[in-house]
Amino acid sequence: MLENIPVLSLILLSPLAGALLVLLLPGQRSVWLRAAALVFTLIPLALTLCLFAAYRPGVGGAAFTEHYTWLSVPLNKEMINAKSLSIAFDYHLAVDGISLPLLLLSAIVSAMALLASVHIRKRWKTFYSLFLLLETGMYGVFLARDLIEFFIFFELTLIPMFFLIGIWGYYGREKAATRFLVYNGLGSAAMLLAFLILIATAGFTAVQGADGYTVQFSGSYDVLLKNLADPQSYANNASEEMAGLGVFLSDNLKWAAFILLLVAFGIKIPIFPLHTWMLRVHTEAPPSVVMIHSGVLLKMGVYGLIRFGAALFPAQLADWSTVIAVLGVINILYGAVLACVQKEFKLVLAYSSISHMGIVLLGIASLHEVGLQGAVFQSVSHGLISALLFLLVGSLYERTGTTQLGELGGLAKSVPFLSGILLTAGLASLGLPGLSGFVGEFLAFLGLFGSMKGMTAVGVLGILFAAVYILRSVLGITFGPLQERCADIKDARFVEALPMITLTALIVLLGVYPSILTDVMQHGFVGLLEHFQQRTGG
Repeated sequence: MLENIPVLSLILLSPLAGALLVLLLPGQRSVWLRAAALVFTLIPLALTLCLFAAYRPGVGGAAFTEHYTWLSVPLNKEMINAKSLSIAFDYHLAVDGISLPLLLLSAIVSAMALLASVHIRKRWKTFYSLFLLLETGMYGVFLARDLIEFFIFFELTLIPMFFLIGIWGYYGREKAATRFLVYNGLGSAAMLLAFLILIATAGFTAVQGADGYTVQFSGSYDVLLKNLADPQSYANNASEEMAGLGVFLSDNLKWAAFILLLVAFGIKIPIFPLHTWMLRVHTEAPPSVVMIHSGVLLKMGVYGLIRFGAALFPAQLADWSTVIAVLGVINILYGAVLACVQKEFKLVLAYSSISHMGIVLLGIASLHEVGLQGAVFQSVSHGLISALLFLLVGSLYERTGTTQLGELGGLAKSVPFLSGILLTAGLASLGLPGLSGFVGEFLAFLGLFGSMKGMTAVGVLGILFAAVYILRSVLGITFGPLQERCADIKDARFVEALPMITLTALIVLLGVYPSILTDVMQHGFVGLLEHFQQRTGG
């Protein structure tokens, strides 16, 4: 049924339609604005769930592809011996086993974050319109199959996030928003330069007709993958038809593009030492915005590194696999050790995110199907767990006015439901078997173990540190003497409890039945690994 409707466009554009509707509603009607935003957030969630249920891994998602040409600009064909020369800008959406789990994660976390926005008390119209615009950008990143299109949606997430942090954040919100924009802007500049190199040197098709060649440049991911996957055909095509332009993707340009992409997506993940901006965002942004940032936006860096770094430059990734593994271990240990000494719960979670993203890097560095599945699984798992933890942080702050560990304690006596959910989320974060955190970590470490046993052993130390900082924080908040400021607070309301229960249920579901996700991912990584073996001769 879904094959006969533009389901991908509906997922992408429904939040944008919701943003336009919100702008037309009266600004004083907070209930109307929240209801409209919720409806247009649930629509893509429902469609994504249907897409997930209908997805057939065996065909790689080919049934769910939409491809139209936006614009074709003719170029000076005298530059080469061809009938015509042009550059095309395409509207190309598709899903596969790599992007679909992250698309579903985005839809789930967006819906839960919108419910958590009940604590927003000013400028509702602006908040919800920016929130829905941010959703559009996130969906576009995971659906886009054209480099220019990907870049546009990637940039689209920066604008609303800047204002969501800067207007509704805490005391240091302006500095946090500025640092977020500067760091991510630099990353976007590096990514754009890498994309331009790829488009100019490998993003062309040359079709021979009766009266000559028709040459077209584009940012099509499929075209790039085909050209780079068959070097001999690409070399022949380039030498015959592109000699007049003098553009070839030499080894030096490949390395330049790969390093630029590693920097661009490394800032987003973030990789040490490009992480300092993220700490400010996690501590100064409102909880519903941090749920989106930690739960989804960091995973855009993981997706980009796999989609463009691993798929387009497997030889370069193989040569640098040890470097990426070292960076992953540094992330794990650096984040975990510093999380152990923090006195602010939001900073504990921020450094915890850095540590868990290191595990994702180990999965990518493994260059193995199990490890790559672990990287994506860990991304989805961490997205759900971090969203739940920051949802709890927001609820606790609204009741106590603080997230300092020394000023919280004994909450199990006054708010048993919140305390129970917090304990479950903490156990999932430290990797307790039966919860999603364990599966992602296990797959990532298992994939790396075959090629880098020593690096795996060092990385596993991060799990030990995780037990220290999670239990120290969670048990300190929930047990012990009841603090005076926490004596009369009330437990979670229904609008808070609903997303908490939903996220907890998903964390448990992925922990006891991980194949619901790994089965979807399998075909996408099989194709990527076959391509990798062809390119590296492995």
